[in-house]
Amino acid sequence: MSKQRKPLPTAPVVADVASLSHDGRGVAHVDGKAVFVPGALPGEQVLMRYTRRARRHDEGVVTEVLRASPARVEPRCAHFGVCGGCALQHMDPAAQVHLKAQVLAETLARIGQVAPARWLPPLAGGAWGYRRKARLGVRRVAKKGRVLVGFRERGSSFVADLAHCHVLHPAVGARLPALAALVDSLSIRERLPQIEVAQGDGPPVLVLRVLDPPSAEDVDKLQAFAADTGLHLYLQPGGTDSIAPLPGQDVQLSYRLPMPELQRASSGDLDILFEPADFTQVNLEMNRRMVDQALGLLDPQPDAAVLDLFCGLGNFTLPVARRAGRVVGVEGDAGLVARARRNAAHNGIDNVEFQCADLYAEPTAAAPWHGQRFDLALLDPPRSGAREVLDPLAATGVRRLVYVSCYPATLARDAEHLVHGLGFRLMAAGAMDMFPHTAHLESMAVFERGV
Repeated sequence: MSKQRKPLPTAPVVADVASLSHDGRGVAHVDGKAVFVPGALPGEQVLMRYTRRARRHDEGVVTEVLRASPARVEPRCAHFGVCGGCALQHMDPAAQVHLKAQVLAETLARIGQVAPARWLPPLAGGAWGYRRKARLGVRRVAKKGRVLVGFRERGSSFVADLAHCHVLHPAVGARLPALAALVDSLSIRERLPQIEVAQGDGPPVLVLRVLDPPSAEDVDKLQAFAADTGLHLYLQPGGTDSIAPLPGQDVQLSYRLPMPELQRASSGDLDILFEPADFTQVNLEMNRRMVDQALGLLDPQPDAAVLDLFCGLGNFTLPVARRAGRVVGVEGDAGLVARARRNAAHNGIDNVEFQCADLYAEPTAAAPWHGQRFDLALLDPPRSGAREVLDPLAATGVRRLVYVSCYPATLARDAEHLVHGLGFRLMAAGAMDMFPHTAHLESMAVFERGV
């Protein structure tokens, strides 16, 4: 016979918030049990009402802030707390950056049993209007009598009812109601569940996921909207290979990477071309700062051989190639490899080779780069990290390695192996605030062979 779950307490309780969870919720302990409380900040005392109880932890919601953190600010967005696009708008942006640096230090120490010889100053940029890549939900809500376009509600599959998004680039963030009205006017409004945003330095591309083809009248409405707004509209009836522009809507997406003080004879900024479904960083300002910092830490000289694993479109590979003697970029996605080669040709770079190889496959000895000798290396893996490539990477003889991470736990795990297993030293590390107002933490670390 199953045990009946105890009813939730109805009376609010006082909770002292000690820290933030990985997703930006306040963490308190009540009667010795962890409670996750969205909207609460470390150091605060709040009045909290329970919303869910589980065996390992409980969840609650703030009803009143009894003692506010000095870092607490008024959220800019009226939808904060409902929309799941942001978790930390109630925290001063500078305090967010400081917190992320603390999280990185604690994670490296706890999981990796390592600490850098020096801490890099955290990288941060503008806190608003920075998102140039996003996936927006689309849903017609009968009770509201209209279509909604926006991020999902926090902890829900429902689409948030947004009048404006302050973290999306204004070209899109200020037009969500107009975009929703456009979709609502289409014959396929019930068959259009998602819109992908892709933008470089130019106008945005909106990729409309369509489960049925639009009518001729729909196409006319879409093209008129594009003409009025300067947005470019594409349709995606199937997989990503089906993405195609509406007639007259084709545009080449690209972003610029400044290249000052080059050591090679070639000069000029880099122009990185990409397609709407390609992976690019959501925050172009921060991407430029990140590439610049990585170049400084790697410090490639004109005679250096450099290996760039998980290279994608060549975001790091091509700037490195402007300074190094020879560069090999390796990526598992054949389409990205093809576009990386196109980017090299587009920018007149001929000292780089791009290879397509599954960097998680076993055995790695079959990889084209395996067995070659390199002086320097750069890694920019997905959340799962780079554990599988560390041993063969060390066998190439690299003396310095820059690791760009989008998940501190796997960086810490890999740092533990690099330092305690492969004889590298963690020379420097620092946080990067690629996603302001979220708990998402990117970071960069540089390792050198122990001497």
